[in-house]
Amino acid sequence: MATFGWAYVGCDNNTGSGSAGPAHSIQFITESGGATTGSAYLTYYTGSAVAGRSGHTLYLTGTLVVTGAISASSYHIENITQIGATGSTNFGNSNDDVHIRTGSFVVANASGIPILTASAYSQQVFVKGFGGNYTRVAGTSYTASVSDYIIGVPSTSNTNILIPSASQFGSGSILIVKDEYVGRVAGKITLSASVGYTIDNELYYILTGSAPAISLYSNGSNWFVF
Repeated sequence: MATFGWAYVGCDNNTGSGSAGPAHSIQFITESGGATTGSAYLTYYTGSAVAGRSGHTLYLTGTLVVTGAISASSYHIENITQIGATGSTNFGNSNDDVHIRTGSFVVANASGIPILTASAYSQQVFVKGFGGNYTRVAGTSYTASVSDYIIGVPSTSNTNILIPSASQFGSGSILIVKDEYVGRVAGKITLSASVGYTIDNELYYILTGSAPAISLYSNGSNWFVF
């Protein structure tokens, strides 16, 4: 005789079908006797909604333990107290994905030491160490991009760096440009503001001196030295 682990039986209680349990219950074999039964804690509803339950839906009241993978087109989870996971965890699969959370945020190492914290109360972000994107400019011209943070210029030739519009970068953006050639006697580094914008109310700014650097910030309308 064939055996089975579980089945769905859409019948009323004890209708003589050889199965027990409430209507819509998932059937399982009992520990003794080999009979099948069901429970109101594990039910499946077909196309029609019944008693406030949605159709094509499996309902479980209790705890679900899964040793394999769970694959779903979407997740709706409430009342998370703790998530423990090992290995890589990826969220999102395209550049237009937006991940939003409400409340404070902490990233810590295995010893519990905070590496990154963002407080919803003080609206401050703290990092244990910070590294900004570095771009090395060896040519005679370069246009800064919104992904730049530190721009280093080791070339001895005249180098022009175009600083795009402050509105493109956005308010609060920071750019640092550093002359990496120590003892420069020839060639100069010129920062040029894009059309319609200025740097400290000037159209361009020339780095002078021994291995100078300049820090710029945008207020969304223009660039300023600080």
